[in-house]
Amino acid sequence: MTDPNPNQPNAVDAARDLSQLAAVEIVSLHAVDLMTAAALKLGLFEGGDEHRDLAEARILIDVLAGFTDAAARNIGHHHAAPLRDGLSSLQKAFREYSAIQDEPGAGPGERYTGYVAPHTK
Repeated sequence: MTDPNPNQPNAVDAARDLSQLAAVEIVSLHAVDLMTAAALKLGLFEGGDEHRDLAEARILIDVLAGFTDAAARNIGHHHAAPLRDGLSSLQKAFREYSAIQDEPGAGPGERYTGYVAPHTK
Protein backbone atom coordinates (compact mmCIF):
# COMPACT_ATOMS: atom_id res chain seq x y z
CA MET A 1 0.00 0.00 0.00
CA THR A 2 1.34 3.42 -0.90
CA ASP A 3 1.36 6.40 1.42
CA PRO A 4 -1.68 8.56 0.51
CA ASN A 5 0.27 11.77 1.13
CA PRO A 6 4.00 11.31 0.57
CA ASN A 7 4.70 14.87 1.84
CA GLN A 8 3.42 14.01 5.35
CA PRO A 9 5.73 12.08 7.68
CA ASN A 10 4.35 8.74 8.77
CA ALA A 11 4.27 7.47 12.35
CA VAL A 12 7.48 5.45 11.97
CA ASP A 13 9.38 8.49 10.67
CA ALA A 14 7.96 10.67 13.44
CA ALA A 15 8.96 8.11 16.10
CA ARG A 16 12.43 7.86 14.60
CA ASP A 17 12.75 11.67 14.72
CA LEU A 18 11.64 11.74 18.37
CA SER A 19 14.12 9.02 19.28
CA GLN A 20 16.92 11.41 18.30
CA LEU A 21 15.84 14.06 20.80
CA ALA A 22 16.64 14.36 24.49
CA ALA A 23 13.68 14.23 26.86
CA VAL A 24 14.05 17.93 27.72
CA GLU A 25 13.74 18.80 24.02
CA ILE A 26 10.57 16.74 23.66
CA VAL A 27 9.07 18.33 26.78
CA SER A 28 9.96 21.80 25.49
CA LEU A 29 8.47 21.11 22.06
CA HIS A 30 5.17 20.00 23.54
CA ALA A 31 5.08 22.93 25.96
CA VAL A 32 5.62 25.35 23.07
CA ASP A 33 2.79 23.66 21.15
CA LEU A 34 0.46 24.14 24.15
CA MET A 35 1.59 27.78 24.53
CA THR A 36 1.01 28.51 20.87
CA ALA A 37 -2.44 26.91 20.91
CA ALA A 38 -3.39 28.88 24.04
CA ALA A 39 -2.13 32.12 22.49
CA LEU A 40 -4.21 31.43 19.39
CA LYS A 41 -7.32 30.81 21.50
CA LEU A 42 -6.63 34.04 23.42
CA GLY A 43 -6.52 35.91 20.12
CA LEU A 44 -2.94 37.08 20.62
CA PHE A 45 -1.98 36.70 16.96
CA GLU A 46 -2.75 39.27 14.27
CA GLY A 47 -6.47 39.28 13.53
CA GLY A 48 -7.00 36.90 16.41
CA ASP A 49 -9.81 38.81 18.13
CA GLU A 50 -12.34 37.12 15.88
CA HIS A 51 -11.01 33.69 16.88
CA ARG A 52 -10.82 34.34 20.64
CA ASP A 53 -12.28 31.44 22.61
CA LEU A 54 -11.61 31.84 26.34
CA ALA A 55 -13.19 28.49 27.25
CA GLU A 56 -10.71 26.71 24.99
CA ALA A 57 -7.84 28.92 26.18
CA ARG A 58 -8.68 28.06 29.81
CA ILE A 59 -8.31 24.34 29.09
CA LEU A 60 -5.01 24.76 27.27
CA ILE A 61 -3.54 27.05 29.94
CA ASP A 62 -4.61 24.69 32.72
CA VAL A 63 -3.06 21.70 30.94
CA LEU A 64 0.11 23.70 30.25
CA ALA A 65 0.36 24.63 33.94
CA GLY A 66 0.04 21.00 35.05
CA PHE A 67 2.49 19.88 32.38
CA THR A 68 5.00 22.57 33.37
CA ASP A 69 4.62 21.79 37.06
CA ALA A 70 5.25 18.09 36.45
CA ALA A 71 8.11 18.68 34.00
CA ALA A 72 9.98 21.25 36.11
CA ARG A 73 11.07 18.62 38.61
CA ASN A 74 12.82 16.71 35.86
CA ILE A 75 14.13 19.28 33.40
CA GLY A 76 15.82 21.70 35.79
CA HIS A 77 15.31 25.36 36.55
CA HIS A 78 17.12 26.73 33.48
CA HIS A 79 14.76 24.81 31.17
CA ALA A 80 11.63 25.31 33.29
CA ALA A 81 12.04 29.08 33.79
CA PRO A 82 11.11 30.08 30.21
CA LEU A 83 8.13 27.71 30.31
CA ARG A 84 6.94 29.31 33.55
CA ASP A 85 7.42 32.79 32.07
CA GLY A 86 5.37 31.93 29.00
CA LEU A 87 2.68 30.33 31.15
CA SER A 88 2.51 33.42 33.37
CA SER A 89 2.11 35.69 30.33
CA LEU A 90 -0.77 33.56 29.06
CA GLN A 91 -2.43 33.58 32.48
CA LYS A 92 -2.14 37.38 32.67
CA ALA A 93 -3.57 37.77 29.17
CA PHE A 94 -6.46 35.48 30.09
CA ARG A 95 -7.31 37.68 33.08
CA GLU A 96 -7.13 40.80 30.88
CA TYR A 97 -9.55 39.40 28.30
CA SER A 98 -12.01 37.87 30.78
CA ALA A 99 -15.15 39.93 31.28
CA ILE A 100 -15.93 37.99 34.47
CA GLN A 101 -12.90 37.67 36.72
CA ASP A 102 -12.04 34.40 38.42
CA GLU A 103 -11.41 34.51 42.14
CA PRO A 104 -7.69 34.70 43.00
CA GLY A 105 -6.31 31.18 42.68
CA ALA A 106 -9.22 29.99 40.51
CA GLY A 107 -7.89 31.16 37.13
CA PRO A 108 -6.57 28.72 34.57
CA GLY A 109 -3.53 26.88 35.91
CA GLU A 110 -3.54 28.72 39.23
CA ARG A 111 -4.00 25.53 41.23
CA TYR A 112 -0.43 24.80 40.10
CA THR A 113 1.06 28.31 40.06
CA GLY A 114 -0.91 30.26 42.62
CA TYR A 115 -2.66 33.52 41.83
CA VAL A 116 -1.34 35.42 38.80
CA ALA A 117 -2.34 39.09 38.74
CA PRO A 118 -3.19 40.69 35.39
CA HIS A 119 -0.71 43.04 33.70
CA THR A 120 -0.71 46.46 35.28
CA LYS A 121 -1.60 49.30 32.97
